[in-house]
Amino acid sequence: MLTAEQLMASHKANIETLFGLTTKAFEGVEKIVELNLTASKAALAEASNHAQSVLSAKDAQELLALQSSLFQPLAEKAAAYSRHLYDIANSTGAEISKSFEGQAADAQKKLMSMVDDAAKNAPAGSEAAVAIMKSSVAAANNALETVQKAVKQASEVAEANFNAVAATASNASKPAAKKR
Repeated sequence: MLTAEQLMASHKANIETLFGLTTKAFEGVEKIVELNLTASKAALAEASNHAQSVLSAKDAQELLALQSSLFQPLAEKAAAYSRHLYDIANSTGAEISKSFEGQAADAQKKLMSMVDDAAKNAPAGSEAAVAIMKSSVAAANNALETVQKAVKQASEVAEANFNAVAATASNASKPAAKKR
């Protein structure tokens, strides 16, 4: 049976975890806002420079060259922005996942300790019930580990796919720049 001190300690640990996760989430949002501000400032400056160049074009051929020179860096910048955004989301998600995994491992240890304590204090003849309870907890732990591994593998596959798409987009924009 849990004591009042154990319940209070558990409640305090849960609150600290909640605030820690909230802080990590806000840090991720701050990084995304900073990225968007930086990208917006750069886009505004580039648009201004490009508009000045277009206004100073001497003929249609120069105007077409200016227009076509805009697209290749734009594709590269979009790919870089997407990569940076993905990195922020991925690192924030990894920190939160790591925290959840730590909490889950701690909860598993506490549960096994409670089961062991209950088994020691169980009345005679309840060994079968205790064995079933231990088996159920072990099965739940194995299922949780399997889910965590599957999520990690899915994240790795998603990152590999993202990297492949980004590389393809970047490589596709290079030949267009060389044709000019």
